[in-house]
Amino acid sequence: MAANKTLLMLPGDGIGPEVMREVRRIIEWMDRRRSVTFRIEEGLVGGAAIDAEGTPCSDATVARAKAADAVLFGSVGGPKWDSQPFENRPELGVLRLRKELGLFANLRPALVLNPLVDASSLKPDVVRGVDIMVVRESTGGIYFGEPRGIETMPDGKRRGVDTEVYTEDEIARVARVGFDLARKRRGKMTSVEKANVMQSGRLWRAVVGEIGRAEYPDVQLEHMYADNCAMQLCSRPKQFDVILGSNLFGDLLSDLAAALTGSLGMLPSATLGAVDATSGKRHALYEPVHGSAPDIAGKGIANPCAQILSFAMLLRWSFGMEEDAALLETAVEKVLGGGLRTADIMQTGMARVGTGVMGEAVMRELEKLTA
Repeated sequence: MAANKTLLMLPGDGIGPEVMREVRRIIEWMDRRRSVTFRIEEGLVGGAAIDAEGTPCSDATVARAKAADAVLFGSVGGPKWDSQPFENRPELGVLRLRKELGLFANLRPALVLNPLVDASSLKPDVVRGVDIMVVRESTGGIYFGEPRGIETMPDGKRRGVDTEVYTEDEIARVARVGFDLARKRRGKMTSVEKANVMQSGRLWRAVVGEIGRAEYPDVQLEHMYADNCAMQLCSRPKQFDVILGSNLFGDLLSDLAAALTGSLGMLPSATLGAVDATSGKRHALYEPVHGSAPDIAGKGIANPCAQILSFAMLLRWSFGMEEDAALLETAVEKVLGGGLRTADIMQTGMARVGTGVMGEAVMRELEKLTA
């Protein structure tokens, strides 16, 4: 069968290549058993790209990402590159991809699967049934605002400067993504900021409110200060459906929401661009929420589920393959329901396995579900 989907895989550093390998196996299974086949390209990013190309994300990699139908990203960074100057840090590889591809809306689901209710540090009755989608603006805000840097003052002391800045258009486009998601889910969105102390927060609250009233009257909109949202996530997380936040607050709150599920090793994410009015195509990058985990890299014990579930999000959002995405998500949940656990989600009485065995178990469940 001729390849009909172009996928750029960027495994990156640390455990990235190990967990990405399990996705390759699933893609090979889909090539054999499903009605789609993928044209796979692989590239370098992060520390691996610095070693080979002198930069965390080369112009060639950006061009390949723009040409691909979707990008599946692993993880970047590690102690080996700690001595790199700030402008050449491995983490800047993914930031460049987000900026160059216009990937402004980061979607981070925090879903507590039934088999993992007891893996959370919070009480089971608090987290059971939690299903939250955090929408984080990802190309603006304090991570990109100018001026920024470290400067020396006249008295010889150093001063660090980062600037939080948002335009009305930047807020509006990510707000619409959040509203659209809420409309398809349970009809509620919580927009977070610090309008009490930040001018950018005042604008954020005003723009989101205007769009909600004019375009999404059917969606229940709630405004909440970011610090209060953090507290509420820990005490009453089931009140939330979609949480919308800036680059900084969305980053912090999505990791906090991830803790509800028991492990970053279980959580996928998608970062989306705008839909092209002519072609209907949108750039998108998919990656697990966990980092490169250099302390366990090469040991074969990393949890591949977040990378596998990121691929499921890719199938759904970039290729419209809802049935295949749901199939893969069901396979992962069934494996967990059967008692297999990697170290990060280990529970008493469960069977501890490594990366390859967990990936193989997902493959076996896929076979059963499609038999």
